[in-house]
Amino acid sequence: MELSVVAMLIFVIVAMLCGTPITWAIGGGCALACALDSSLSFSVLAQKVFTGGNSFSMLAVPAFYLAGDIMCKGGLSKRLVAFADSFVGWISGGISLVSIVACMFFAAISGSSVATTAAIGGLMIPEMEKRGYPKDYAAAVQAIGGTLGIVIPPSIVFVIYGNITGVSVSKLLAAGILPGILVGIALCLYAFFKAKLCNYPKQERFSITGFLLSFKHAIWALIMPIIILGGIYAGIFTPTESAVIAVFYGVLVCMAIYKEVHMLDLWEILGTTAASVSNLMILVVIAQLFGYILTYYRIPVYVTEVFMAVAWNKYVFLLLINVLLLICGMFLEVGATNLILGPILAPIAVSFGIDPIHFGMLFVYLLALGQATPPFGTTMFVACGISGVPISNIAKQLLPFIVVEIFCALLFSFVPILSTWIPSWM
Repeated sequence: MELSVVAMLIFVIVAMLCGTPITWAIGGGCALACALDSSLSFSVLAQKVFTGGNSFSMLAVPAFYLAGDIMCKGGLSKRLVAFADSFVGWISGGISLVSIVACMFFAAISGSSVATTAAIGGLMIPEMEKRGYPKDYAAAVQAIGGTLGIVIPPSIVFVIYGNITGVSVSKLLAAGILPGILVGIALCLYAFFKAKLCNYPKQERFSITGFLLSFKHAIWALIMPIIILGGIYAGIFTPTESAVIAVFYGVLVCMAIYKEVHMLDLWEILGTTAASVSNLMILVVIAQLFGYILTYYRIPVYVTEVFMAVAWNKYVFLLLINVLLLICGMFLEVGATNLILGPILAPIAVSFGIDPIHFGMLFVYLLALGQATPPFGTTMFVACGISGVPISNIAKQLLPFIVVEIFCALLFSFVPILSTWIPSWM
């Protein structure tokens, strides 16, 4: 292996261990490889960076971010919580089920796990504590519910994964629908039995009047994913166009109907979104440059040969992927794992005869699971910040939920129709 690529990989690993932001760790490694190898030109690398950002489908990322921020600020989360409460609040442990169901609804709008945990957790952690639930358990429910944010479409991570691997973004988004719902149901089942075991309180009986009233208040929020996903799957517009439509719909609902967002608020939201997206997009183009250099040095070929030697069939390969991404999720941020490992592992999966839509859904789902795993799960950190509970306490309450999601990961690994059934209609 070339000295330059070894130096690049060592630089990236050491820089990350020292706390350097992942963007600059990867960018510095690429610059070092270029400086050490005369066959690599800085001008070519600059062109690769420009080409990486010059993608029509990548426009969906800032648009979905903006739509999620608008709806989050516009009173959407409290209406979704009220609707979920009227729907499942009367069941044993109902308020914990409310949190998970509300996360599922919000995930279908925001496309972000962190935004889902922050929006729903800010409302539900104090409410669960007020109703007699332990605060660390309340925080754990929000952290695990937030993982659904990048599984249930629209998902920013699916958009990025599709762009860097060449897999259809529309079909990837469709692939997340059924698994996202199944995971939500599985988490609700565990929360139900946990509430029974610990004798947690439940609300009054189901009221059809209360349900209809809360549905009326939340109807505009519930229509949004129908418009976005229905338009994509019906072929009316592309994922990028749907993201822009989501922005206009969010502005209309939050300013004209809910009237909780004003022009000054919109300017503040635009600034917040711009800051978030600029960081993400710099990471995306730098990671694509990193992928180009890895490909130039045939690193994916070497990795493929290793997998082929260790995994004698696709089932062993899928097991290894589950273990690998579960470990990566404990230590790496979702964006970094997606951008670094996605282009390497996707072709290997195809070489084993695995459907690229199935593998893409499984890959993103395992990234989502990693957001709640200690010691560096991002949704866990958000829940910790909202609740003020130590991470160690939340981690103990999270472990059973993580086991449930691992079981779901194995189910999705070996039953591909759960991922490919809905995309097959398209």
